[in-house]
Amino acid sequence: MKHLLCCTLALSGFLPVFAQNGPTETEIPKDSVVNVGYAVGNLKNLSGLVEQITEKQMNKEQITNPLEAIQGRVAGLTIQKSNNGTAALESVRMRGTTSLTSGNEPLIIVDGVLGDLTLLTSIYPTDIETFTILKDAAETAQYGSRGAAGVINITTKKGIAGKTRVNYSGSFGIAHAYKHIDMLDGDAYRKVAQENGISILDRGYNTDFQKEIEQTGLQQNHNVAFYGGGDNSNYRVSLGYIDRKGIIDNESLKLFTSNMNLSQRLLDGLIDCELGLFGSVKRERTLFDLQKTFYSAATFNPTFPNFKNPTTGAWDQITAASQITNPLAWMEVDNKGEASYFSAHAKLTLNLLQDLKLILFGSYTYNNSEDKQYLPTSVWAKGQAYRGSQRSEALLGNLMFTYNKRFNKHFIDLLGLGELSKETYSGFHTTVTNFSSNALGYNNLQSGALRPWEGTGSYYDEPTLTSFLGRANYAYDEKYILTFNLRADASSKFGTNHKWGVFPSVSAAWNITQEDFMKNLPIIDNLKLRVGYGTAGNLGGIDSYTTLALLRPNGIAPVGNSPIVTYEQMLNINPDLKWEVTRTFNAGIDLALYGNRLLLSVNYYNSKTTDMLYNYDVSVPPFPYSTLLANLGSMRNCGTEIAVGITPLQTKDMELNINANLTVQKNKLLSLSGMYNGEYVSAPEYTAIGGLNGAGFHGGYNNIVYQIVGQPLGVFYLPHCTGLKPDGNGGYIYEVADLNGNGVNLEDGEDRYIAGQAVPKVVLGSNIAFRYKQFDLSLQINGAFGHKIYNGTSLSYMNMGSFPDYNVMADAPRPNIKDQTATDYWLEKGDYVNFDYLTVGWTMPTPSKGLLKGLRLAFTVNNLGTITGYSGLTPMINSSQVGSTLGIDDKRTYPLSRTYTLSLSINL
Repeated sequence: MKHLLCCTLALSGFLPVFAQNGPTETEIPKDSVVNVGYAVGNLKNLSGLVEQITEKQMNKEQITNPLEAIQGRVAGLTIQKSNNGTAALESVRMRGTTSLTSGNEPLIIVDGVLGDLTLLTSIYPTDIETFTILKDAAETAQYGSRGAAGVINITTKKGIAGKTRVNYSGSFGIAHAYKHIDMLDGDAYRKVAQENGISILDRGYNTDFQKEIEQTGLQQNHNVAFYGGGDNSNYRVSLGYIDRKGIIDNESLKLFTSNMNLSQRLLDGLIDCELGLFGSVKRERTLFDLQKTFYSAATFNPTFPNFKNPTTGAWDQITAASQITNPLAWMEVDNKGEASYFSAHAKLTLNLLQDLKLILFGSYTYNNSEDKQYLPTSVWAKGQAYRGSQRSEALLGNLMFTYNKRFNKHFIDLLGLGELSKETYSGFHTTVTNFSSNALGYNNLQSGALRPWEGTGSYYDEPTLTSFLGRANYAYDEKYILTFNLRADASSKFGTNHKWGVFPSVSAAWNITQEDFMKNLPIIDNLKLRVGYGTAGNLGGIDSYTTLALLRPNGIAPVGNSPIVTYEQMLNINPDLKWEVTRTFNAGIDLALYGNRLLLSVNYYNSKTTDMLYNYDVSVPPFPYSTLLANLGSMRNCGTEIAVGITPLQTKDMELNINANLTVQKNKLLSLSGMYNGEYVSAPEYTAIGGLNGAGFHGGYNNIVYQIVGQPLGVFYLPHCTGLKPDGNGGYIYEVADLNGNGVNLEDGEDRYIAGQAVPKVVLGSNIAFRYKQFDLSLQINGAFGHKIYNGTSLSYMNMGSFPDYNVMADAPRPNIKDQTATDYWLEKGDYVNFDYLTVGWTMPTPSKGLLKGLRLAFTVNNLGTITGYSGLTPMINSSQVGSTLGIDDKRTYPLSRTYTLSLSINL
């Protein structure tokens, strides 16, 4: 893997940055107009780091979520896709994790509407015109408490002047699983049992349950758009449909989207009106429990049949294997979700003077989702049904003045804004059990005889936010640029002591290309130095009423002949809760050479999050409750982002563009302790984040990934295995080293050591695009290096001690390990280079006159292959989102699948 990394770095020195123009690549012109947060400017007068990805630069594979269109395209942006083709994104991180509680996902903005990742489900990917990425605090400070984790601003397509035009884009794909875990088949299962003198329950069949739960995945996307307009108005309306049938039985996704944009100029250009509507309806069926499903499919007795017992009419089970269930029974679980999303926004621009504008903007969003689950008696004793509904509404309004003026060599751009937002969240859920029949499931909850008291709940939140923003941008002779932002937020989530947060930023740039001494260097098209410092807040870890005295129901007690609900204090009151604050220093250089055919951008950032929110265990008394949410922690993130690109070949008929971006990132948890009201409060020295589940792990030392002050967030803290030793009964066990000389002790703080980190130190994204006349080819490559993965799947499946109740890997009988102690034996390097997709396209030459304005055909194959030393199914597991699965491959990975897609685009 060391040699692989060296080769990758060497290759990236010859690759470009700014992306694919379908068959060609072009740099975004430096005088292009871009949305820089609330401001609108051009790249020449920007002093902060702003990256724009146009439609021509987006990924060409078949995508479900819009952010997949820029995966691997932006340095420092990590988009973790689920290996389930029908599922949503697992996580999105920009420049790493900055908080231990929440608020680590970037702010998503669509045409001025603010939201989170759920907002993206209502946008069809081909409706997007540009992505604008704000990463450094000099620009994200515009959004104050919302911008701590970065900002992704999406602009959808608008109408253009001319007669009505029609665009259709569609695709059809077939997916199949091509790689599984190699387990004993039925014949080998019998043979191993016979050779070891083990009595087994042999039903006489040879069933591969991993393949029995699979199906051929079918995927189709369709989008049709109508657009046009005149001199004073334009419109665009689109409808989209996405249909996915996953590679696992009963997995499916249907998504309907709509988008409408209207604009109108009034009173001879005095007023510009814009109106936008977008929405979606999503219906999906997913697996209820990934680990239970794939654990059962891999380890269920392969001599059992793939049909129900004709006598009982039920799936046969293995009573001795309590952690698994017949995997075909899991296919009967009905786990569905539905979501409806609607957003409307309006923008009114009053052109008061030539340089002065008053802009009014308002938006309303509504989101309603429902989850429905029924676990039949074949997988859940007496059955269980669940229904839950969640609803959210958001109102946002702002008033903004902008003034920009160019006089002589001076340019000034001023902005002032006031903004109000109100959000409402409500929901409820109910769980019932003890079904006498599976016929009705969640469609009739009265069919369940019992409703557990804790199985019903509801909630209601209504947070508000008041904000003010001032921004000034000054440029002299297009050489020297200075930008200042000051944002103030007041949130209802905080007490009166710290309701307001103030977030300033400042940045400067020197456009060296404009200097007189650069005129003698014509090979340099652009050379710009940037530096900035800013602050951003984060309130994602605070619920709406955290600073208030709260009570919650905790049980039922009889009073006379009637039961009443009793209450308890919900949390310790902390009126001094305040904003998490991230302070970031940024410095960068942009370079373009040889007519923009060689591009380089290097950026360094160093951020420190202070007053970090964390739930601490405290003593009772003096505290009335056992946990306390307080601002005591701190964490640092730093890194270097390198984007480099080249166009080595550019003629009328041929063009070759290669681009790559490389991110080197570091994280360190600095502190989780301090004084609170005279009491010293501290987190435990070792806090487990993720561990192993399954047979043999209950009550054992199964914690793998930890949070330790002074270390990167998410490190492997494990006993050291020196090898295998005989167990005295013909098998082998893991030999654990006595690291402290006091005898082997697997407790935290004893014979354990920090064995590596789960988050990659280096992340790579690269694309190669080639065009020959009307034919084009695009290859996307992604990679990650410097991290490790704990192969908990092999630890479980190589354990002959679990045989025959649980099936084992085909290689397990040879080493004959009869031990499941979690040590560093199965800790492996996670380095990989993945060939994400390959697209071959053809654009038909079209005459200047006629109905047909454009036609393109393309064929795409995704998940071509992975270069890695990792022995598991795939190294592309969760390596960015802090949680129980971080860095751990533990019996929950989908079989690897590949999709073949044919797509068509027509313009009329």
